[in-house]
Parts: sequence; C-alpha cells; structure tokens
Amino acid sequence: MEFSLALSTWAGLLTLVVLEVVLGIDNLIFVAILSEKLPPNQRDKARLIGLGLALVMRLALLSLISWVATLNSPIINNQFFVLSVRDIILLCGGCFLLFKTTIELHERLENNYHENAENKNYAGFWAVVIQIVILDAVFSLDAIITAVGMVNELLIMMLAVIIATILMSFASKKLTNFVNLHQTVVVLCLSFLLMIGFSLVTEALKFCIPKGYLYAAIGFSILIEIFNQIASHNFMKNQSRRPMRQRAAEAILRLMIKEKNNNQTTKNATQNNKKEINSAESEKEKETFKEEEKYMINSVLTLAGRSIRSIMTPRSNISWVNTEKNIDEIRIQLLDTPHSLFPVCKGELDEIIGIVRAKELLIAIEKKIDVYTFASKIPPIIIPDTLDPIDLLGVLRRAQGSFVIVSNEFGVVQGLITPLDVLEAIAGEFPDADETPDIIQENNSWLVKGETDLHSLQQLLNTKKLIQENNYASLGGLLIAQKGQLPIPGEVIYIDPFHFHIVKATEYRIDLVRIIKNQDEC
Repeated sequence: MEFSLALSTWAGLLTLVVLEVVLGIDNLIFVAILSEKLPPNQRDKARLIGLGLALVMRLALLSLISWVATLNSPIINNQFFVLSVRDIILLCGGCFLLFKTTIELHERLENNYHENAENKNYAGFWAVVIQIVILDAVFSLDAIITAVGMVNELLIMMLAVIIATILMSFASKKLTNFVNLHQTVVVLCLSFLLMIGFSLVTEALKFCIPKGYLYAAIGFSILIEIFNQIASHNFMKNQSRRPMRQRAAEAILRLMIKEKNNNQTTKNATQNNKKEINSAESEKEKETFKEEEKYMINSVLTLAGRSIRSIMTPRSNISWVNTEKNIDEIRIQLLDTPHSLFPVCKGELDEIIGIVRAKELLIAIEKKIDVYTFASKIPPIIIPDTLDPIDLLGVLRRAQGSFVIVSNEFGVVQGLITPLDVLEAIAGEFPDADETPDIIQENNSWLVKGETDLHSLQQLLNTKKLIQENNYASLGGLLIAQKGQLPIPGEVIYIDPFHFHIVKATEYRIDLVRIIKNQDEC
C-alpha cells in the first residue's frame, strides 16, 4: 500500500511515462518509415506486431540493467572516490546520455533531420517487423538508462515502459505528425535528457541531487511548453482568419525587408576593404532583387489592398469631347491632344455618350457623320469606385484596349482607368509627352505634385506612415486631412519624419509640395 500511495512514486511514474513516450519519438519515426515500405493494408499490423515484440525485448533489457544496478559492492576504492558496479553503469549511462543528447540537439538545431528515401517496391512483411524490433532495441538504450536514473523500483520502470509502448502503439501516427510540426517539444525533452544524464553522473560520483528537484524543473518546463503550444495554436488560428493573399503578401514583404537589411549590414561590415566590397557587391548583384523589381513586387502584392481612386486618372485630368461644340473645335482638340481615346459627352462630363478613338472620330468628321451618333455606337464601361482592384483587371480585359469610367454612388464621374494606369500602379509612373513627372528628386528633398498617388510615394520614401485611412488616395488628400482644411502656400505640415512644405496651392486643391526628411532620421 505504501507503494501505491506514495506521491513521489506516482510523480516518478508519470514523468517516466512522458519521457519514455518522448524518447520513443525516434522509434516512431523509423517505424513510420519502415511501415511505408509495406502495402497499405499491412502497415498497421506490422507497426503493432513490431512494437509488441520490441516491448518484450525492452523489458528484458530493463530487467538485466536493473539487476546489475543492484550491485552496490565497491570495486574501486581510493582516496578520491568509491565506485561500485552500479555506479559504473550509472556513470557510463550518464555519459552516454550526455553524448547522445548533445549529438541529437546539434542535429536538431542544425536542421539535420532524418531523410526519407522513397521505395516503390514493397518489402516483405516479417522483414519489416524484424527491422522495427532491432531498431527499437538500439534506440531504447537511452530510455532504459533514463528509467534507471529516474526511479529505483523495477516494477515502476516496467509499468512505465508498458504504458508508454501502449500509448505509442495507439498514437504513433499522431505523435509523428505532432513532432514534425512542433520541434520545440523534441528540443525540450532532449534538454530533460541532459538533466537526467548529469544526474546519473553526479549520483555515480556520490553527489546526489534530490529527484524532487528534477521533477519540479521538468514539470515547470512542461507547463511552460503547454502555454507556448496554446499561444502558437491561438496565433495560427487568428492568422487563418485573415485572407491568404494578405498573409502571403506580408511574408514576402518581410523577406524583402530582411534581405535589404542584410545587404546593408554586409555593406557596412566591409567598408574598410575595397576588394571585399567589390566582390561582395558583385555577388549580391547576382543573388538579390533589383530596386525596380522590389518596387514592382511590392506593388503587385499590395494591389488588392488599394482603392480604385488611387489607380485612376482623376476627373480633373480627363480630356473629353463635348458634342455641343462645333466640328472645328472638336477637330482641333483631337489634333492637339496626344491621347488616342476620348470619352464623348453631351454638355458635361457626367453625361457620357460613348468612348471613341481619335483617329476614327476624325475620319467620321471628314465623312460628315454626326459625332453624337458615331459615339453612341460604342457605349462606355462604367465601374463603381468601390470595385476591388483585382476584379478591375477582368473588366479591363473586356474593354479590349479601351478604358473604363469610374463613377460614385450618385453617378458622378470620378475618373477613368486605362491599362496604362494599372501598369503605372505596379511599375511606377510613365509620363505622357505633355506631362511632367509627379515626383522629382532634388538633392535631399522631393518636389511632388499634390495629385500624386500615396502608395507610390510611400514606397519611394520607404515609410508606412502616410496611408492611415482609406478616405484619401493622393498626397493632397493626405495633407488636407492632416490639416483639417485646405493649407495655403508656405505652410509646413509635419508627419514624422517628413516636413511637407506647400509650394503651390489654389482655393480648391494642392498643386505642388516639397518633402524634406528630418535629418535626425537619415
């Protein structure tokens, strides 16, 4: 009754069962590999028979080692230490555990895992079973020595081994998958082995450490690992609720940022040696992304998170044909404007009749065809300003080289989008012949148009502090929102770490801004 009621006995049994299961992970991995060589209908049978026979062998080894461990008569006795056969076994076993655990930890930390070689030809049933038994015997040595080091009663050791083998038999597949997904558990248990091995060595040398200390340390570590696994599970659960596209984009962007930081570190570390700089930079030149490639990758990955308004050509920049003008004015407009496509409207931009090509409309005018009648044959494609940019690509394909009109919920035209606008959103600006670039860099500052797209500007300035809301898509919209009203020329608006100097503005909009980065941040 004292055996069954002793709290330390139950604690030792529970701890030993857990360790026996964990130490059997290598066994399970090899059992899984070997069983895969059999036909599917024989795999479970071979796994159970192999582990059952291995249990018998393990109990035999355990009985033998336990008997030897009872030999306490000193065989080495001098002024430094006294060693019995049991002490020598414990000392050798402890050193073996320390050595094996160190090797295993090194392999785990260096990512040198067991590799699975595929075998398409099925092996013989009993050949696989025999291999399972032999491999289990080989990998059971550390488990047997651990059992001797943890508790002193043979019955406790055997009971722990039997329970652990039964658990592994029923949960071999799940345990193997769990370990493959949670390598921290393996590292934690290998750390336990280091403690047990050290305990065996100190016990053999008569520097005994109370086993209660080991149980407390192991129990506390297991509790922390349980919390870690719960936190990881909750994190992955929350991550799975986010769109896959957003998670993939963030992962790739983090890799690019890490690569950029590594490149900068390498460059700073080799500044004192010009030859090393040249060779390192030439190697990086081959391996890493170019700046334009990073810009385009970033733009593609963030395209889905942008608004249609940040891509479109705004209403104020649209050149349109008014059917209420006379033919000569329309002809001059078509010849003087470099655009090839025009929306044709009646009186105002919101009354769109159709979309025409300048060349075709000029030919129609020469043939005395009515402009209104000609334009009405090609109706416009109108999309809402709330459309997902990814869906926009399909709409543009249906437009067959034309453009689409962006309208709000009240039917007021907000702008238009051409395939070139999408390309500029991805690769950067391509100014027309009659346009100046939206962003001009001058020494340590940038001269930027107020209508400049915030996404492009944010990438150029290498910051994430500009786009905080979806209520604005341009630099002018950002500064107006920041100020609370339309700023006047000469005003300075500070958004850490940039100073925005208003260079030119009217009563209705911001035309030109000079951006200067705070020197403390450079």
